[in-house]
Amino acid sequence: MDASTLFLGVLFSSIGLGFFIYGRKQQQPVPLLCGLALMIYPYFVSTALPLAAIGTVLTVLPYFLRL
Repeated sequence: MDASTLFLGVLFSSIGLGFFIYGRKQQQPVPLLCGLALMIYPYFVSTALPLAAIGTVLTVLPYFLRL
């Protein structure tokens, strides 16, 4: 694990925490689930490029998918 992987993991986990809290307070499932996924997936991805790609997709998904 290098510094960029650690930084991206902390960054996307922080964004995920924000999405999770927002989704829980507003009772919206998409931000809630994306936030949960953003907090969990850095434990299973060990390289920087997939970490950034998956994190970017999960971060913009609530913007385009509104239920």
